[in-house]
Amino acid sequence: MPQLDESLPAANMHEIATTDIWRAANIMLELYAEDAVLRAAMRADTLLEEGDTEGFFVWKRITRAIDDLRQTERRPGEQKH
Repeated sequence: MPQLDESLPAANMHEIATTDIWRAANIMLELYAEDAVLRAAMRADTLLEEGDTEGFFVWKRITRAIDDLRQTERRPGEQKH
């Protein structure tokens, strides 16, 4: 599993576990495939507009995890470099 960029502040909501971030990222990929990053980023933006900075940072972490997962996926027949 790729390393999640922890440079974003963690939410103060009893600290969201990194495993929960990865779980949410995987669910987003299952539900939205190619649109998963866009949808997660839109959710983060909505939360920020509503003043929910903790939620914003959680969804930014999810967005980065989705992006990391997508970059590590290989298509059938694609070789690892």
